[in-house]
Amino acid sequence: MAKKTTRFYCKSCGHEELRWLGQCPGCREWNTFAEVKVAAKTSHKGARGFSTGGRRSETVGLGGKVQPVPLARVASAETNRLPVEPAEVARVLGGGLVEGSVVLLGGEPGVGKSTLLTGLALWWVRQGLKVIYVAGEESPAQIRMRAERLGFSPEKEEGFHILPEVQLESLMETLEEDAGGDGEAGSTVIIADSIQTLHSENIDSFPGSPTQIRYCGGVLADFARRSGHPVFLVGHVTKSGDLAGPKLLEHMVDTVLYFEGSGGGPIRMVRAVKNRFGTTGELAVMEMRAEGLVPVDQAGVLFLSGRRGVEPGSAVCAVKNGSRVFLVEVQALVSTSRYGTPQRVVQGVDNKRVALLAAILEKRAGMDLAGCDIFVKVAGGGRIDDPGADLAIMVALASSLRERPVPLDNLVLGEVGLTGEIRQVADLDSRLREAGRHGFARAILARSEGSKPSRRKKEGMELMTVTSVEEAVALALEPTGRKAGRG
Repeated sequence: MAKKTTRFYCKSCGHEELRWLGQCPGCREWNTFAEVKVAAKTSHKGARGFSTGGRRSETVGLGGKVQPVPLARVASAETNRLPVEPAEVARVLGGGLVEGSVVLLGGEPGVGKSTLLTGLALWWVRQGLKVIYVAGEESPAQIRMRAERLGFSPEKEEGFHILPEVQLESLMETLEEDAGGDGEAGSTVIIADSIQTLHSENIDSFPGSPTQIRYCGGVLADFARRSGHPVFLVGHVTKSGDLAGPKLLEHMVDTVLYFEGSGGGPIRMVRAVKNRFGTTGELAVMEMRAEGLVPVDQAGVLFLSGRRGVEPGSAVCAVKNGSRVFLVEVQALVSTSRYGTPQRVVQGVDNKRVALLAAILEKRAGMDLAGCDIFVKVAGGGRIDDPGADLAIMVALASSLRERPVPLDNLVLGEVGLTGEIRQVADLDSRLREAGRHGFARAILARSEGSKPSRRKKEGMELMTVTSVEEAVALALEPTGRKAGRG
């Protein structure tokens, strides 16, 4: 029997220490260390290496030692991608599922993580692949019921296998026998739903603890890279919206996806926050229906649906998410505060970012917002991280304060500095192209450094360039929508 040693792990972040500490050096939380007994290894076997195609064997030499492999003999991961359908999910994954990769999918309870993975599994089985679905939270009968709702046919989807096992050692023994090193790389997709339900007998801790999550995630990630079979891990999220468990788990995996809803509606978004094989920040937009998740047509203007007309407190900007452009409406409401401390309520944008932009608007454009309640929202349940939306937020605030609407066909683009200057946004051409396709006729944006005012058109839109916040607000809120000095 293996000898057990004592370690202390932080219950918040999973940081490990040899002795108890009052404050965790990793997350700076107090009184979070718990004593855990860990089975010490009695022997050390040589590490199992990878072959040129992501398999183990070629790097293992005489005596079981791992031998270095020339980089020229290593196969590129780009040539070993499994197809993915729908195309929205394929875009988020970087064009396909890389053999031997580990994907972590997190989201709120009930948002549709299991529905998404079940639909992907059915499509892969129809393409001749094998899927092993590790059922940790649901019974096989529940998974069968969902699969039937998504069109499961027993005669056609024989490669869909359910493995109701949460004990890690038994699970890995089955995976090694059923989908281990003897099969073709990438021929089997492993789905673990969820990583919080798995537990190992080598770790003296309860399932779902940071220690168990880190250990079980590491073992499954090692299996994926040794065997070449891709692994999906479903993860829970905390009240703050972050993935539950140690941050180390996100470093272990190749891709981290967040599955988000949109205020209780049918729209679902899959956002890539980490991707070693594709673009970070890519966004997939789908709609939840009875037959599963289907891509949304005209996703670029999804967040503009329901606009009522010319009303104060609204501005439209074009934001980038990965390789895609979305037209987003920013709404603002500014009213006199009836309490001693004005309110700042924000949805879809960082609260501190709005406070910063409001302070710049006061200082550089002479608008008194100190005694006003400020409410800012991204219409349609979207979320904005793109700095190119700074000017649109400020124009919406100014529009609401002065009760002057921004014309419907105006697009507002620009990053705002602390000194009130307007800076250009990245990939301007694609943003203007998307806005021009949907009827926008004018764009307020930053003037190129050293350029002179001149009137010109691009992508079918009239460009109105500005250099300061004060100039941008005056141009956006002028009654005629036109002013000299554009270019």
